[in-house]
Amino acid sequence: MEMVLLTALGVGGATVFGSVLGFIFKKISHRFSDIVLAFAAGVMLCAAVTGLILPSLEHDSFSPLVMTISGIFCGALFLNVLDKLVPHLHRLAGIDQEQHQDNAAKLNKVLLFVLAIAIHNLPEGIAAGVGFGSGNNAQAFTIAAGIALQNIPEGMVIIAPMLAAGMSPGRTFVCAMATGVVEVLGTLLGYFAVSLSSAILPFALAFAGGTMLYVISDEMIPETHHSDAQGVTYSLLAGFCLMLAMGYFLG
Repeated sequence: MEMVLLTALGVGGATVFGSVLGFIFKKISHRFSDIVLAFAAGVMLCAAVTGLILPSLEHDSFSPLVMTISGIFCGALFLNVLDKLVPHLHRLAGIDQEQHQDNAAKLNKVLLFVLAIAIHNLPEGIAAGVGFGSGNNAQAFTIAAGIALQNIPEGMVIIAPMLAAGMSPGRTFVCAMATGVVEVLGTLLGYFAVSLSSAILPFALAFAGGTMLYVISDEMIPETHHSDAQGVTYSLLAGFCLMLAMGYFLG
């Protein structure tokens, strides 16, 4: 349990770390952020497939393939519906460009997107917690590492719009930290859910994998193609191979 709690704090703390970097580097070049985000996408892709989806297939259950495929699509559909209700990071960039808005209107819009990020962080945290519920700590760490790495650039990009909207640095940091706290809660929720009932573990693993695949395809990869598409492709492959190597050596 201590290991799960420390990992949960690490996953949520990655957002806070990214926020600190956002204060230090308020103007981050698209090329740098694209490379980092693509690397994180590769890490998450490998973690989703090897740490969640393939283990789901290996569990004894009624029709493992059907269970896994159903879980993947349910996870993706869940985030798809959530995305319709609260649009996420791929719409944040436009806020900073709407200089004609007054500060109050802009601040309200920024806070809406910060809330959206917090809500989206919940299933990501659940994915990390579900990984520990499987009993394979090595795989669980790769999943958590992938999610934490993705949280760093996410934490970075939410700082500038809030500051530009007139929010004080203190309140900006508290809002950014709150998005990380949600992920800590999600991690603990995912862990306790599968610990209470091992019967739901195969579906929960696939569901978590589906949410991660959706985030990678719908949000992370499109966000990386601002500049050097070839460079971000190799960065994604590097992240994927790093997680593959970690999984191989950690067993």
